[in-house]
Amino acid sequence: MNNTQTTAHTNIALIKYWGKKDSQLRLPYNDSLSLTLDGYYTTTSTKFIDQADDQIWLNQKPAPLAFATRVQHFLDYVRQLNHSKQAILVQTDNHVPTAAGLASSASGFAALAGSLNYLFQMHLDLKTLSILARHGSGSATRSIFGGFVRWYHGHDDQSSFAEEIDGADQMPLRIISVVFSDQPKKISSTKGMQQAVSTSPFYRTWPTTVQQDLTAMLQAIKQRDLEQIGLIAQNNALAMHALNWTARPAFSYFTMDTIHLLTSLNELRQKGYLAYATIDAGPNVKVLTSTSDAAFVQQYLYQNYPQATTTFLKPGPGIKKTVL
Repeated sequence: MNNTQTTAHTNIALIKYWGKKDSQLRLPYNDSLSLTLDGYYTTTSTKFIDQADDQIWLNQKPAPLAFATRVQHFLDYVRQLNHSKQAILVQTDNHVPTAAGLASSASGFAALAGSLNYLFQMHLDLKTLSILARHGSGSATRSIFGGFVRWYHGHDDQSSFAEEIDGADQMPLRIISVVFSDQPKKISSTKGMQQAVSTSPFYRTWPTTVQQDLTAMLQAIKQRDLEQIGLIAQNNALAMHALNWTARPAFSYFTMDTIHLLTSLNELRQKGYLAYATIDAGPNVKVLTSTSDAAFVQQYLYQNYPQATTTFLKPGPGIKKTVL
């Protein structure tokens, strides 16, 4: 196959993972659960080229060194699996604010893994493709699938994979992304995880907290209970960020805007609107709401946070390919 293009959507973790027990294999300490989003995605095409070196492009420009290096390592891994030394052209269009706490690496490496799967004609099923994507980015293992997705932390390479647990097609759940900053994080997710794991005195209780939240979340999804889905997701996100606040030295991804928005959402809930937050490694907030409340909540956010970029999102699909 000469040229293959794959599109993968980003995801938000409603039950977080924060910390890796194996950094090389990207094995987390605990399971996580995410929701794939329709509006943020990455499209990647790959093809073999008759050159000495790989060519890596991001948004129609030569990729920045850090991004190119990470992609290069992934290409080397896939080539090793396929006993190949052939150079590859990678062309990626990223429709996600990069490195701003919006899981751009999730959609990015899921799309790259998918395209390479077809390029090398590996014929991987989705479970095995999620294992492959994990070698590029931990959260990419979840972006192979649509809807609600569970990532099993596992104990080795083959036991750490994701699977779709509910397509969320008929779920009246909507997400409003509130982006206060699209600038790269001052502390990378990898560095933040390492610091929290090694220095927070509360990290030892984190896996137990996650397991309890995960069990409750699976039940809430099964019952289509949006209120519980939102409440559990927000509590879990704040518990994750509490690990950073109790690290030595303490650090935070929050800004004053983040904190102010959390207070505003509490006021909205007191007025009867469904509005809960989940926050990854960054200052930006994803607001979980219902189809019936979404218009009011979005207008409220637009009026009260004019400095932010708000995007209306729905549950999104799994990875798709286009043959060019």
